[in-house]
Amino acid sequence: MEKKKYASYAEIERDLEILKLEKEINYHKLVLSFQKTKESITPQYIVNGFFSSYKEYFSKSYPQILQSIFPFILKWILNKKRG
Repeated sequence: MEKKKYASYAEIERDLEILKLEKEINYHKLVLSFQKTKESITPQYIVNGFFSSYKEYFSKSYPQILQSIFPFILKWILNKKRG
């Protein structure tokens, strides 16, 4: 990294102010990220995430489940009517 040469104290002060503001922005980003992470590990979000993943799985395989269960249900209904 090449050293920067300053012509006046005003340039130094300006760069220090920029660095101070960048540091403050990064700190606030870190705090916000921590808060979002803290909120995302609450039991409500964990349960919602768990059920949403299974909901997606079952919604995709719903026709296959019905095709595999339908013969058993039909057989049970027919046996119930006969017996």
